Amino acid sequence: MSHWVILPIVLPAFLAPFIVLAARYHIGIQRVISLAGIVGLIVVALGLAWQASDGTVTLYQLGDWAAPFGIVVVADQLSTLMVLLTSVLALFVMLYSIGSGWDDRGRHFHALFQFQLMGIMGAFLTGDLFNLFVFFEVLLIASYGLMIHAGGTVRLRAGVQYVLFNLLGSTLFLFALGSIYAETGTLNMADLAVRVQMFDPLESSGIRVAAVLLLMVFAIKAAIVPLHFWLPSSYAEAPAPVAALFAIMTKVGAYAIIRVYTMIFPPELEATVGLHGWWLMPAALVSLAVGMIGVLAAKKLDRLIAFSVIGSMGMVMVSIALFTPEGIAAALYYIVHSTLAAAALFLIADLARAGRENLNLTAQPPIAGGILTAAMFFVAAIAMAGLPPLSGFLGKLLILDAAFDTATMVWVWAVVLGASLISVVGFARAGSTVFWKARGVPVPEDAEVAAPPAALSYVAVGGLIAMLVAHTVFAGPATSYTTAIAKDLFAPDAYISTVLDTPGKLSDYKDDGYGDDDHATDEEGEH
Repeated sequence: MSHWVILPIVLPAFLAPFIVLAARYHIGIQRVISLAGIVGLIVVALGLAWQASDGTVTLYQLGDWAAPFGIVVVADQLSTLMVLLTSVLALFVMLYSIGSGWDDRGRHFHALFQFQLMGIMGAFLTGDLFNLFVFFEVLLIASYGLMIHAGGTVRLRAGVQYVLFNLLGSTLFLFALGSIYAETGTLNMADLAVRVQMFDPLESSGIRVAAVLLLMVFAIKAAIVPLHFWLPSSYAEAPAPVAALFAIMTKVGAYAIIRVYTMIFPPELEATVGLHGWWLMPAALVSLAVGMIGVLAAKKLDRLIAFSVIGSMGMVMVSIALFTPEGIAAALYYIVHSTLAAAALFLIADLARAGRENLNLTAQPPIAGGILTAAMFFVAAIAMAGLPPLSGFLGKLLILDAAFDTATMVWVWAVVLGASLISVVGFARAGSTVFWKARGVPVPEDAEVAAPPAALSYVAVGGLIAMLVAHTVFAGPATSYTTAIAKDLFAPDAYISTVLDTPGKLSDYKDDGYGDDDHATDEEGEH
């Protein structure tokens, strides 16, 4: 049993209270500890990703209790990819927070940041649905603290809306877990994947209800229409580094859908057949359209970027809703791209805010460092809009290719191409208004000259853009890797056998009567 697997969760979990107890009044020490912890996370994530690259599934059993009775942490190709993406994103966000001074505008920023990382890492690595709920709650608490960092009435109002909507999702999650446990007697994902195979489709109403509830919960986390109302205000009003970190938050919902609905409730499962296509694909297409129309209609730069996040999640969910290996592979490639692009845009909006009265899409005097900021916005906007040659264009090509031979091809192609055109117009309008038209606005004589942003802030944004370029240049290896991940997701035998320590294929368990003795024992105990 490898102890490295638990480190991405344990490291930030220990650093957060240490920062509060030992460095509460020393911002310099807090910054050093946070940066060192994030660099350590990147090193561990690289090691785990390398270990999983050949299909190896690594298991960690807390207290050495075997599944399904104990708590397990599982590292496979999918989870390690998401852990690595989160670690890299956190590094650049933290650099920007330090360079811009956002971390010193309120209390406990670094501790909350570490708790947030703990929740995200735990959600990606857990092998148990109940602990997925627990890490969702850790995310909720830490993200609320980060959202209201530096205070403000508008920010507090947006934070309350965010919390209330996500508490609704948490309630539905508990109902779903209760239904699943009542039907199966377990919440371990690998064990569930085996047990749901044995249900008679005519007697599986409880499982079907639980599957629908889980899909709703994950759709809330992923901000899918009509469960997206919490996102625009929450992301637009949050501090820029927090909004940039939140770019990975919606991907937690997408990850959960991929994990649960390829392993536990796969498309071919008779008990839940047809569940995925009934509303997930239409909701994804509507989300894509609504997000990009919001980009076109937005009157503030930060809200425009928030709506682009909704649109990008719609694009991701369109690919996921195909529930084919090609669709999942394309979705994973696009997840990496959209996370980096959205984070870069939120940080660039903050660079623009530093030299403007507000972020309204109106012509205002030029900002300090405007040429470099404008160039970065141009590159990030191209990436988010999906124009060549960056990874957004390649990701959309992969999604369109994955949908080519499906029944929904016409709808997918029409909405994706139409939304792409709308997003180009929306980003072009915003960029020309904020940066180009500023050249013709005179600077008032009594106006204070704003200092240009710190060099470290530009380094952080430049790092994210460099990662986007790398994701484009190495698109071949990246797509090969996501294709291998998708292949393993639709054949989860290695994952299940590793967690349950039982050889064989998933299809063999039903024939072998797996779980029958346990179920009978449970019934005898109840009687």
